[in-house]
Amino acid sequence: MTSTTTPAVTLDSSGGRRLFTQADELRSAGPAVLVRLPDNVTAWSVTRGDVAKRLLTHPDVSKDARTSWPSHTPGSIPWLYAWVDVVSMFTSDSDDHKRLRQLVSRAFTPGRVEAMRPVLHAIVTDLLDNLAGQDRSVPLDLRTHFSYRVPTRLICDLFGVPADQRPEMLRVIDSVLATDVTAQEAEATKHNLYQAMQTLIDIKRDSPGEDMTSLLLAAHEKDGDRLSHIELISTLILMIGAGSETAVALINAAVRELLTHPDQLATVLADPARWHDVIEEALRLHPPIMHLPLRYATKDIDLGEDATIAAGDAILIGFGAPGRDPDIHQDPAAFRIDRADKDHMAFGHGIHYCLGAPLARLEAEVALPALFDRFPQIALAARPEDLEPQRSFIGNDVTALPVLLEAAP
Repeated sequence: MTSTTTPAVTLDSSGGRRLFTQADELRSAGPAVLVRLPDNVTAWSVTRGDVAKRLLTHPDVSKDARTSWPSHTPGSIPWLYAWVDVVSMFTSDSDDHKRLRQLVSRAFTPGRVEAMRPVLHAIVTDLLDNLAGQDRSVPLDLRTHFSYRVPTRLICDLFGVPADQRPEMLRVIDSVLATDVTAQEAEATKHNLYQAMQTLIDIKRDSPGEDMTSLLLAAHEKDGDRLSHIELISTLILMIGAGSETAVALINAAVRELLTHPDQLATVLADPARWHDVIEEALRLHPPIMHLPLRYATKDIDLGEDATIAAGDAILIGFGAPGRDPDIHQDPAAFRIDRADKDHMAFGHGIHYCLGAPLARLEAEVALPALFDRFPQIALAARPEDLEPQRSFIGNDVTALPVLLEAAP
């Protein structure tokens, strides 16, 4: 429990349109609203962009539950394990954050990211070749066959995940985003997540390569004070998970919006420089992450409007909400690549800004034009409103994206 006040709002895990409807309700209710999460965890939901940016750079807000969330016992809430109990740059402050970020940041410099472009082109071409062999007259799930495989194959290659381990690795990574799960399911995910990373480490200890896991393992074995075993496990959970899920949702969102807005698709096909606008508008309208657990107040923080976050309280930033704030964006629920202001917080703000943001953008930048070039008659095989949403208040994606690769004229 975070506060002595009983929260009036339970955060909804049904996903889809409800994510944004509830974010609107929370934004209207105040600068911070106490909400209930699974297992009776309570936190202050922050969905206003200006308040979120203030807290994300506030000296009295921490990412470290070990030192700043006194009511929490590590390991006691299984669904929070990957978000709170791991020890990575994601859950660290100050010098620890800097140390852990530096260990992986060299793989995501602008030059290193740009160097991945030909690798991405090869992955995308191979996946499109496989799609070309499918029956084009019947629906297929583009998420399963394409948008999911582009980033997951790249991140698994980058971290040297063996082919036979990838299905289990990705299955357990996917389950981290689910917030509509039983206690038993959450406990199984916690166990399997740790085990998957330990298996990868054991493989790389026996057969190191030129991959990020081998490099991190070498840093751990050379100097455990620089990277402890739990930090190694935690960093792998963070990087393999964050390195795949965001781009999957981004590609899915852009595809379905372009297929329901043929005029805007025609615009971008006529002027490839406009793919940047497509990507940023998709990130604004369909942020891959809505609410991201958790941060903690280390001192009382008065936000005005009778909202004070007490020291020791948990904070849940709604990163996906500012992109649809009607006080910032005119007609915020509309997809318009010509929109002058596509401001969003899909990749965060402040020192914890997503390290992999340039890579996610590059993945969409390579995958999207290649898809529409190969299959110019592609069409949705379901109404957008009938697509099944991911059941989560954290992630924002669809579970499947049925399309016809060659729609009847």
